[in-house]
Amino acid sequence: MADTPPILALRDVSKIFAGTKALDQVSMEVEAGKILCLLGDNGAGKSTLIKVLSGYHPPTLGTVLLDGQPIRFAGPREARQQGIATVHQDVGSIPMMSIGRNFFLGAEPTKGVWPFEHIDIAEANRIAIEQIQRFGITRITNGDQLVGTMSGGERQVLAIGRAMYFGAKVLILDEPTSALGVKEASIVLRLVSQARSEGVAVVFITHNASHAMTVGDRFVVLIQGKVAASFARGEKSREEVLNLMAGGEAITELEEELEASA
Repeated sequence: MADTPPILALRDVSKIFAGTKALDQVSMEVEAGKILCLLGDNGAGKSTLIKVLSGYHPPTLGTVLLDGQPIRFAGPREARQQGIATVHQDVGSIPMMSIGRNFFLGAEPTKGVWPFEHIDIAEANRIAIEQIQRFGITRITNGDQLVGTMSGGERQVLAIGRAMYFGAKVLILDEPTSALGVKEASIVLRLVSQARSEGVAVVFITHNASHAMTVGDRFVVLIQGKVAASFARGEKSREEVLNLMAGGEAITELEEELEASA
């Protein structure tokens, strides 16, 4: 039986803006039930790569493949319809809106018959709280609570849980543990591992090597838009990964950061 193709893959993808290559012949694969960690410092090309994967930018050169077939997304909406969900660093929730409304946001459950159809707030709240609590957030019990009162980690759980509830096949996480404390980061990392166990393909974008090596199955290190290394779990030590990310410089500072976040 032929091997199952990766859900999402890039083949020699380049993205050029005004003559400058933000991505240069990047190849990578995202498999179901696996976590691919994309590592790189600021300016490495991670943000551009996210936008190519999520349909925001078409590649200038190269091919994006979905389930083994070449595809060119018309935009982020089409990518979402194909099961590719992106959770950005700022989460994208609306602070002054309730948890239940944020969870559905445009896809709210309704009740009644047209022209008397209306949003079923109680059902939206019930589902939102149920999904949040199944990922270990037990202090949130009221779907009418404003999202602005949630912590950063809880907002990440809300966004990731929402994407999984709506059937994401590929979950692209942009620095999901950035600016979180140790406890909240551990909750998000546990949720990422749970997504993997449920068969979701995860792209975990981070500059935190410690967090990446806690959950990752495969790793791609990006430097100035190019793939500097691609390897599986266990093939490189944390020190080697840090060295790759730093380009051989500032290792002491990075090691201190790693030890502080461990």
